[in-house]
Amino acid sequence: MSNFENIKNIAYLEPSNSFSEMAMDEFCRQYELNCFTTPMTTIRQIVDYVTENSMDTIGVLPVENTIDGTIRESLDSIILTENPNIRIISEIVLPIEYCLLSKNTEFYNITGLIAPPRLLGKCNQFISEEMPRNLNIIEVPSTLEAARELNNYNLTYASIGNRKIAQNCMLNILKENIHNDKNNKTKYILIGDIETKPTGKDKTTVAFKANNTPGALLQILKIFLENSINLTYISSYPSRNNPNEYIVIVTFDGHIHNNNLLNAIKNIKPKTSFFRYLGSYKRG
Repeated sequence: MSNFENIKNIAYLEPSNSFSEMAMDEFCRQYELNCFTTPMTTIRQIVDYVTENSMDTIGVLPVENTIDGTIRESLDSIILTENPNIRIISEIVLPIEYCLLSKNTEFYNITGLIAPPRLLGKCNQFISEEMPRNLNIIEVPSTLEAARELNNYNLTYASIGNRKIAQNCMLNILKENIHNDKNNKTKYILIGDIETKPTGKDKTTVAFKANNTPGALLQILKIFLENSINLTYISSYPSRNNPNEYIVIVTFDGHIHNNNLLNAIKNIKPKTSFFRYLGSYKRG
């Protein structure tokens, strides 16, 4: 088991200037971390990297989005990791906000737009309602490339990106929150081999497979009730190893060190064929 004082590296999903990197920045700010950062291409790579370097490395994973729902790969990768001590140690909820960026300082000067096709779709209401009808649109693969392409055009061009791109590329934010869905948020978790302390505002997540007997899941849920534990999230999906078996993910109020949680888990485990504690952490 490590602690935050030992952390020398933090892994996150590339590319640079992404919302995952913004989430990493926020975790570093919260825990006053000054360490190396390692971008990686997949969620599984991050979990494996943290597992292999658990004494001094933590990782940032997206786990849930208000539009797309649960990001199963994140939970699966934690559940299947060989080190059972790799767990969720923190969470934050990050608004997914896009802005209109330019070297220009005035919105009414803009006559051209550079952006990836997917963001043109996500911001099409703003584009159709507030930008010129004869707007010249140039498509590029990424938001970072869009920002860099502004160097090749005159000051009447703008791009779509987030606040981090605006900061790193020294661009002005002409309009904020130009995306269609204003409630788009992503929950990010911090994972590592760190045991958290109770804060009084905690939640705990576990994963299990109920025994294949009549009423097994109902009996497990009744144990939570008997121990006055408030369930805040429950979902299930087929196991990758056996589609006839289901993994149940449950999140509830409280910390693993609370007596009622310990008693509940002790009584739940015999009613499962698989049980995995995924972490206790302060509510984001």
